Amino acid sequence: MSFNGNTEEAFNFYKSALGGKITHLQRFSDAPNGGQMADADKNKVMHIALEAPNGVRLMGNDHLDFMGGPFKSGNNFSLSLHPDSEEVADKMFNNLSAGGTITVPMSKAPWGDYFGMFTDKFGIKWMINKAAS
Repeated sequence: MSFNGNTEEAFNFYKSALGGKITHLQRFSDAPNGGQMADADKNKVMHIALEAPNGVRLMGNDHLDFMGGPFKSGNNFSLSLHPDSEEVADKMFNNLSAGGTITVPMSKAPWGDYFGMFTDKFGIKWMINKAAS
């Protein structure tokens, strides 16, 4: 889920409402090129993860325009797949992104997972995330 600058507030609400805990929080300033970002974007949330009872896992970030144009409620959701291996992650990514637009190629993410993001040829946003071992 992407938010318009209020990701941390939203996830604190979800944490309370679902009885979960935030397991990861990383800001754009923490990214390898974070120092080159506009000051207004450096403190925004690049990746946040929340785990709650009954298998609930939410991930989110603050939206920046490079992620697919200006924020618009309704374009702020992605389907997320969590394969068990990098090989399966690559296969899913390559097959589903064919004819679409790649936003983030599969690679090791700053939070340690193997991650990629794209919009398929039907306009559906996807994230593939293989958790670090």
